[in-house]
Amino acid sequence: MNGLLIRPCRVTDAPGLADLYHRAVREGTGRHYDAAQRAAWSPAPPQGEDWRRRLVEAQTMVAEQGDRLLGFMTMDMDTGFLDFAYVAPEAMGQGVAETLYAVLEGRARVAGLTRLETEASLLAERFFLRRGWRVLRRQEVERHGVRIPNAVMEKSLTRARKFAA
Repeated sequence: MNGLLIRPCRVTDAPGLADLYHRAVREGTGRHYDAAQRAAWSPAPPQGEDWRRRLVEAQTMVAEQGDRLLGFMTMDMDTGFLDFAYVAPEAMGQGVAETLYAVLEGRARVAGLTRLETEASLLAERFFLRRGWRVLRRQEVERHGVRIPNAVMEKSLTRARKFAA
């Protein structure tokens, strides 16, 4: 995607990322989740201090083009847990997720992490499998009384070899 910029999240991104998250869940996952599941997963765009804290306490990378936020991913660089991985519905399938993920995996390797973990939606599962992740187990999480299936996944990272010059 031309003109795509990947950068660290800023606190001022929180409202726009909340809207992107909500739209990605409501509009982007319809082939995998029914309307009740999507409504329970994201009844409204997240807001407040807890939302902002989750974005800034993790390593959150944002994809933007011009003044448009197109996606974001978060990873805890202490544990290797990839929490959020969302792309705006209009940007799905255009390389945004791939670019964000490549940046975060690279940072995880530099940080010395040897294992990554996530709870992937049915939509995201295929994305992660293509990048060397494996399913540890399937589960259903309950949100607002509705069961939503996902997969607990992991990826082992090998450290890059250092070659003498």
